[in-house]
Amino acid sequence: MLVLIKSGQIRFINFYTMKTLQDCLRERILIIDGAMGTMIQRHKLEEADYRGERFKNWHTDVKGNNDLLSITQPQIIEDIHKQYLEAGADIIETNTFSSTSIAQADYDMQSLAYELNVASAKCARAAADAYTAMNPDKPRFVAGAIGPLNKTLSLSPDVNNPGFRAVTFDEVAAAYTGQIKGLVDGGVDIILIETIFDTLNAKAAIYASKNYFRSINKPELPLMISGTITDASGRTLSGQTLEAFYVSVMHANPISVGLNCALGASEMRPHIEELSQIAGCYTSAYPNAGLPNAFGEYDEQPHETAHIIEDWAKEGFVNIVGGCCGTTPDHIKHIADEVSKFKPRELPVVELVS
Repeated sequence: MLVLIKSGQIRFINFYTMKTLQDCLRERILIIDGAMGTMIQRHKLEEADYRGERFKNWHTDVKGNNDLLSITQPQIIEDIHKQYLEAGADIIETNTFSSTSIAQADYDMQSLAYELNVASAKCARAAADAYTAMNPDKPRFVAGAIGPLNKTLSLSPDVNNPGFRAVTFDEVAAAYTGQIKGLVDGGVDIILIETIFDTLNAKAAIYASKNYFRSINKPELPLMISGTITDASGRTLSGQTLEAFYVSVMHANPISVGLNCALGASEMRPHIEELSQIAGCYTSAYPNAGLPNAFGEYDEQPHETAHIIEDWAKEGFVNIVGGCCGTTPDHIKHIADEVSKFKPRELPVVELVS
């Protein structure tokens, strides 16, 4: 039960009677938000802004640790969430792409991993609940974002020693377990394993999620899985084809499998079409705003991205769409407007053989 006080009036919102994520997916194409980093860059924050008062004397530079802003500048993160919700997002991602003990070691902040996840989840939860309260017929969901790590289990970082690994499966699983605990304690609705370039890392995250929910004796949250095709070869960085990637993760029984990052919508289209034909679950796609220019910036305009994704919806390829690097609330608004005219992709009918 949520109590919303506005203009002297008290409204009670009973979340137990609201539509579930499954209900919404059956009804329409859902919208996931756009880039968090792109929006943070607009604030032109300096080292002191990242540090805040609490980390004023931290012994390493922390500028660029965007996840830390959920602790030091939570109002900025919550406002970004609200901009995406206002643009039409049904699902917003927590600001936790690098909130694992492994990734935070770059800033010697590995001990803060759990706290970062709780803080980020609470920022997103507050924004989502505020918008759900304004329109209970359109519930907003929080996806706990789990990134790919800065270390890989499938590839050696030493060209002279192909068998060397900088991290073990158990270490990766432990790092993800800590992240998932923080996300769940902070109140997320979905576990989102995204930007997967190494399926073995993703498998460690899947294992961590399932093992964590077993350990607390609670039902698993819906699991979204999103891989990354890195170039025109149609393969992930660790060498898998799209179909091989899907087969590798389907045992997790995810609510959706999709693609994000690396490619713009035009380049991603054939891969989304292929995925729509093989996936037995819902499909998601949130491409970059085109390919980066010579300065690493994204030039594709909101109406251009939306026009391409509109074609995906028209062809029945997708169930969840949004944006990744370079996309903004304007991109999300245009995408939401364009895909609202089309029905979501239908799940394939599974025939039982006796």
